Amino acid sequence: MNVLSDRIQRLAESETIAMSQKSRDLKALGHDVINLSLGEPDFNTPEIIKKAGIQAIKDNVSHYTPVPGLVEVRTSICKKLKRDNALDYSIDQIVVSTGAKQSLMNTVLCLVNPGDKVVVATPYWVSYKEMIGFAQGEMIEVKAGVEQNFKITPEQLDEHLEQDTKLFMFSSPSNPTGGAYSKDEMLALGEVFKKYPNVFIISDEIYEHIRFEGEHFSLAAIPELYDRVITVNGVSKSFAMTGWRIGYIASSKEIAGACNKMQGQFTSAPSGISQMATIAAMEMDPAELRPMVNEFKKRRELMITGLSAIEGLVCNRPEGAFYLFPKVSSLFGKSHNGRQINNAGDLCMYLLEMAHVATVSGGAFGADEYIRLSYAASEEDLQKALNRIKSAIEQLS
Repeated sequence: MNVLSDRIQRLAESETIAMSQKSRDLKALGHDVINLSLGEPDFNTPEIIKKAGIQAIKDNVSHYTPVPGLVEVRTSICKKLKRDNALDYSIDQIVVSTGAKQSLMNTVLCLVNPGDKVVVATPYWVSYKEMIGFAQGEMIEVKAGVEQNFKITPEQLDEHLEQDTKLFMFSSPSNPTGGAYSKDEMLALGEVFKKYPNVFIISDEIYEHIRFEGEHFSLAAIPELYDRVITVNGVSKSFAMTGWRIGYIASSKEIAGACNKMQGQFTSAPSGISQMATIAAMEMDPAELRPMVNEFKKRRELMITGLSAIEGLVCNRPEGAFYLFPKVSSLFGKSHNGRQINNAGDLCMYLLEMAHVATVSGGAFGADEYIRLSYAASEEDLQKALNRIKSAIEQLS
């Protein structure tokens, strides 16, 4: 008999984490591996935020806190949403969780019944598929390739939504593509959602402040959609606080209450120390993040230039985040020393073992013709990685 449950056996391992582990294993063997597989800023948490965390320790904020988060933390999130996104929420519409990943999982489990249809903009973040599967929902993909900057059109959305669709999920700026919808593009999608009043929308905005062109626009700012949009955000990416583990949702009171109930049984509240540091992040002027964003923009240009010079790769210019998602399918069928590249996974393993550069197969994100590279690394490492990738691909024939 099986020791493990069917539930856990159905759950796939995160490919981004798996590739990062493979790169660490090679490093442990003495290889100089450049890891472009994980989505983590290579910047440190701003000093003002660290000081708030240290002060919280001194103030003994080390006891249990309310399940949805401290009142002062949720208040600061409400103020941030009003300031940056023109969204009005009360603290009972906010639930603070141990990272945006938990915020997403809470929401999916609170909304999706077995058999419910969940429409997802594809390429999607690696965990969306597994979250929907865990809830036993039926995932329906709306695919957008490099030729349309990985952004779905209103026409595509209309084709895939039905009156009995339960949920739509997307991220902007996007992981894995870096694509970001403009306000006009969001408004156009909003017109389609108005035709389907029973559809809820998870708007994953974790990369909100890492944007190079245009202004961020939250779908919940469309009045007719306000009660149906669950805005997911957090501090990990924009504030370089990945290890602090804080995410949050802003939603209707009904959905927030459900997530609060679920979280109360699973994890309770996140660390009070991290929550107090989050207040400092929420109170920061987003303009203070520009130096980090400008550095990412420089790296984006370096990577686009380098990848575009490699024959067989097709690259666009994404508006945000810190990823590139080049199309690599023209390399399929090629080989080196008897090693054939049949798909993106093969190419990623070839680049890891031959060039010692860790990337992630687009198959993890629902797009097997692509690979994902993170440019959250130094310019020196990025240039070295580009040189290695170019050399390895040139050896394929």
